[in-house]
Amino acid sequence: MRNVSIVIAGLVAAGSVALVGCDVKKTQEGNLEVPKYEVSKTKEGDVTLPKYDVTPPSVDVKTKEAEVLVPKVGVKEETIKVPSVDIKTGKEKNEEKQAAAPADAAKK
Repeated sequence: MRNVSIVIAGLVAAGSVALVGCDVKKTQEGNLEVPKYEVSKTKEGDVTLPKYDVTPPSVDVKTKEAEVLVPKVGVKEETIKVPSVDIKTGKEKNEEKQAAAPADAAKK
C-alpha cells in the first residue's frame, strides 16, 4: 500500500510539472463580435439598504499546562523503488525535431 501511494504521488507530480513545461504558440487569430444593446429606464426607483448593529462574541485564547499521554513513534530505513521522471518541454522537443530534420534529409 505504501509503494502504491508513493507511485501515485510521483505520477501526480510528473503530470503537474509536464503541464508547466508546455510550449504554446498561437496558430490562429481569434475574433469576437459583441452584440449592441440599448437600455432605457422605464421607472424611477429608490433603494434603501437595511442597517445592522452587530456585537461580535468575546473570545479569549489562553494556554494551560496539562499532562497527556504521547505515543513514541519509531522509523526504520528501507530501500524501495520510486518513480523517476524525465521531462522535455515542448520547446526542447521542437528543437530536437529541427536538429533531426537535416540528418533525416541527408540519409535520403
